[in-house]
Amino acid sequence: MHLLRVQVPDFRGLKNIDITFEKDFFPRIFPLGSLNGGGKSTLLQLIFVLLHCSVDDEKKPFLQNLLQGFQVADEEARKTLAIIDIWHEQKIIQIVFFACEDAFIKRSPYFLDTVNNTEDQNYISFSSVMQFKVMEKQVADLKLVNNSLTRSSERLDTIKNIEDNQQRFDMAQKEFNFIQQLVSNSRTSALISVINSKKDVSIKEIQSFQDEIKQKLEEVENNLDNLKNAYERAKRVWQKIIEYLQTENMTYICNFSSEIKSNTQPNEALLCQLNNTDIKETHDFLKILSEKIFLSAPSTQVFLFLDRATKELLFKGQTQINENYFDKLQKSKFQLQGFFTYDFMAVDSLLEAFKAARDKDFKEAIETDKYGNNYQTLVNELRFLLNGKKININKDLSGITLNLEKNGETIELYPEDLSHGELKRLSIYIWLKSRDIEDAIVLMDEIEIAFHPDWQYQIISDLKEWAPSNQYILATHSYELCQALTPAHVKEIEPKLIKQESESEQ
Repeated sequence: MHLLRVQVPDFRGLKNIDITFEKDFFPRIFPLGSLNGGGKSTLLQLIFVLLHCSVDDEKKPFLQNLLQGFQVADEEARKTLAIIDIWHEQKIIQIVFFACEDAFIKRSPYFLDTVNNTEDQNYISFSSVMQFKVMEKQVADLKLVNNSLTRSSERLDTIKNIEDNQQRFDMAQKEFNFIQQLVSNSRTSALISVINSKKDVSIKEIQSFQDEIKQKLEEVENNLDNLKNAYERAKRVWQKIIEYLQTENMTYICNFSSEIKSNTQPNEALLCQLNNTDIKETHDFLKILSEKIFLSAPSTQVFLFLDRATKELLFKGQTQINENYFDKLQKSKFQLQGFFTYDFMAVDSLLEAFKAARDKDFKEAIETDKYGNNYQTLVNELRFLLNGKKININKDLSGITLNLEKNGETIELYPEDLSHGELKRLSIYIWLKSRDIEDAIVLMDEIEIAFHPDWQYQIISDLKEWAPSNQYILATHSYELCQALTPAHVKEIEPKLIKQESESEQ
């Protein structure tokens, strides 16, 4: 899997972006340089969210957050968001992501010729998918009310046969309370005065209560029939929309709002069109791609794919940030499996890496009668990574300590004794290893933070050694990092990093 080219005509601060990442270059590591404000982080986030979130409904809200405010001009039928070329299985697959409004499909000959019914025409909208999903839930809720009312009426038949007045009263009161909770804004009158004023209830009063339930049942059934009809119509038209898009090799992704601050219904739609592949293969390809795209960045970065309320916490009082922002950021990392922040060592990931190595050794012992060396290899690699410091796992696998042999003396250390740079380098290594990130597209933002200039240069060799099958795109401000590769590897967007350096030397 290799990202060959990305084009972004106009998104936020990105203008006329067109960058090629050559598949024959080795190593497959491409610094993306610019001075501050060039939009490197925005570009990486856009690529990641488009490729990681487009096929999973639970992740699509991150897309909607990112696209909020992206507008399609009135005179345009569609507006290109990004064009991404992917090398996969010996061919180039081009994905064109674009935004459009309802006019895009309403003006198509397909709908002008095939949808003549006025009521159906009212449902020719990208928002109809949300409408029929809402109606689907409403139908389910009404069915539940209908079934509950029916069972309640049946229970009242049993209550009428109870001779003991107190018992009959208690059960009737319970049934009355159940109906009040079941049907919102309902003021069933037959028993309300009885329940509130005395400790007795007659069979006639219960019968009157039943009659009111039956009236409510008729009302619910009527509403249910009307809703089912509307639901089926919306679903039928939506199916026509999908069929039309498929004829054009297009796929609907989600709706979003062009208004930055708005509670109105999102009427703009994000679609994608795949070139050089069959429409039947689109979902499977996007699914594979979503599992092969990763983003790592410092947690102090502003993440455009978080919801607006969360982003605004960054610019409010410190108390609100501590209580809310980082909790929500952590939650997003659980929802976006390909998203990672590498500020500090993830001890849990480190422990998992040791457990996985242990399990591989045990599996080899069962299969070959020889215990494997995966655990020891990991210990040695980490010792080399940490310049001779050895990581020790607690016997109960609850945590770690470290020690360093120096001048014949064993010095005990703790994770907090490591430098920021050591912790970060270790966290990147463990992330790649623990997630088995291979043959993937790995986007890394400001990887050089906390690294000595020598380590900024060295990180290129590290990535090449740790997971050489990956393609890495590194948004950076570091000259040292760029110098670890050929000039052709370095990609730039304005204001250019290398250009500014050469000018400053003159």
